[in-house]
Amino acid sequence: MSGTSGTILEVTDLDVGYRIAGGHVHAVRGASLTVGEGEVVAVVGGSGSGKSTLAQAVIGLLPGNGAIEGGRVRLGGDELTGLSEKAFRSVRGRRIGLVPQDPTVSLNPVQRIGVQVGEVLRVHGLADKRTARLRAVELLAKAGLPDPEVRAGQYPHELSGGMRQRVLIAIAIAARPGLIIADEPTSALDATVQRRILDHLDALRAETGTAMLLITHDLGVAADRADRVVVLSGGRIVEEGPVDRILADPADPYTRTLVAAAPGLSAPPAPRIPPAPRGRPIVQVTGLTKDFPLPRVRGRRGVLRAVDDVSFDIARGETLALVGESGSGKSTTARLVLRLADPTAGEIRFDGTDITRVKGRGWRELRRRAQLVYQNPYASLDPRFSVEEVVTEPLRAFGVGDPAERRTRAAGLVERVALPASVLARRPAELSGGQRQRIAIARALALSPDLVVCDEPVSALDVSVQAQVLALLEELQTDQGLAYLFISHDLAVVRRIAHRVGVMREGRLLELRPTEELFTDSREDYTRDLLGAIAGRRYAAEAVTTRSG
Repeated sequence: MSGTSGTILEVTDLDVGYRIAGGHVHAVRGASLTVGEGEVVAVVGGSGSGKSTLAQAVIGLLPGNGAIEGGRVRLGGDELTGLSEKAFRSVRGRRIGLVPQDPTVSLNPVQRIGVQVGEVLRVHGLADKRTARLRAVELLAKAGLPDPEVRAGQYPHELSGGMRQRVLIAIAIAARPGLIIADEPTSALDATVQRRILDHLDALRAETGTAMLLITHDLGVAADRADRVVVLSGGRIVEEGPVDRILADPADPYTRTLVAAAPGLSAPPAPRIPPAPRGRPIVQVTGLTKDFPLPRVRGRRGVLRAVDDVSFDIARGETLALVGESGSGKSTTARLVLRLADPTAGEIRFDGTDITRVKGRGWRELRRRAQLVYQNPYASLDPRFSVEEVVTEPLRAFGVGDPAERRTRAAGLVERVALPASVLARRPAELSGGQRQRIAIARALALSPDLVVCDEPVSALDVSVQAQVLALLEELQTDQGLAYLFISHDLAVVRRIAHRVGVMREGRLLELRPTEELFTDSREDYTRDLLGAIAGRRYAAEAVTTRSG
């Protein structure tokens, strides 16, 4: 963290609204803030509070139904409000770098990674085709991607969610802009990679004087990384000030709620769930292995072993969490269990039946009994559908109920995931990232499955809504005996929800332990490193040192 020598961004009395079916949404109301040179200002608040809208307004990327309705935005003294799209193109990338929240919709699926990273340099005349290609590999390495030369030759779908997010960070820093807007830049990343990425952004800022507007629902990240914090609620700034003052003595009741609910700022609470019954497993995985071919480099084609001889089981009513760094094989393992990909070797049994090579009718029956909550809700929700159509789609596919019964079921499901019935008429693009994630959870529960695979199900949610969704998952498990395979990089969430935890690294399962044993007496150095990287721990440690001194 550092001081400032001048103001690079000035937002004054900003109002932003959206036109939606049947009305108008006032998303940001009279917001004013500044970001100084070399300063990190974190904008925090709940899902739907207006954080991302504020960022989009600054960089001129509001959706077609959104508009600045009042106020002004200035960058280095230059007026951005009302700037034409052509003029904004010379600002984006060169003067303001953006790390978007959603890597799937921000990367071109038909262009190789290296081309997309180098494009920023070519567009702004900072490199030719050859040097842009070489520089792209360097930038991918700086952003923390392993084997950057190989990654540069791959397409976005060949990378994990965390790897794609690091590609966006490489793009944002490519032209060394004076301001980076980071919209949930590490929400898809595990704790250790999150720490490395944020350390890199800190080093870049120290080296070049780059400032950062950090949009985050993770108060632990804000605590560790920001100089000042701006708290948004309902589109309004309810409080702002130095990070130490905001966290130690919050004045607004909403801020106090956020601080109290941030798991990384204090010791994680003990799990409230009882031990799971150990009856016949609903899932048995033995010797699971998955290989992927890699692109040719210097005439040679390699193989990536994403999952390497993994074995575990999950009982009815049990939650098994898999944790590990991005690219460790967590999500690939989950897809293999659901038979969304074919294993190279090993066996998968579901409720006693071998489903390792199941096809046709057997595969369809598995789809009904095992559901997935995706890591990326926007990519999994049809943008043409209303929320009601999204939630009832599984019911229609399996012929469950008539239209009236399906509508009633949809209304009950969205209510259970803490959303009002009014969202049923809206479309995914009209919802915040956190709201879309809750819709994805509601859809997964529509068919009352036996197993739900949750791939980062609460990574896009603020802590208060996160707590509601986790409580919902616990309630459903108790009422219906649901089993969960829970994939997460958030160890505080894992401690809250899981009965057992498996730690994965480079495709292998390093240790599989009851949750409290793992957190209090981990056997592996790698596991201890994961635990030590929980966001907010740095701030908490500094606070303890200050009090002791």
